Amino acid sequence: MLLKHYLIQRDQIDRVALDHPVPGDHLARKMEAAIDFLFIYDPVEELYSEVGRPSIDPVILINRTFIRL
Repeated sequence: MLLKHYLIQRDQIDRVALDHPVPGDHLARKMEAAIDFLFIYDPVEELYSEVGRPSIDPVILINRTFIRL
């Protein structure tokens, strides 16, 4: 049964931090602390378009290959 207080709750905004669910000892956090991946942006800059659909961040793509997601 749908009650009035449920209608009020659906208008509430819930803020979620994406790094909050990742444990502190996770491999992704260890890699981020050990390796500075900012060097990746320069070599791949010409491969990404300024127009169109947003692309996946190249650093995320590299990290995924290490973690094998």
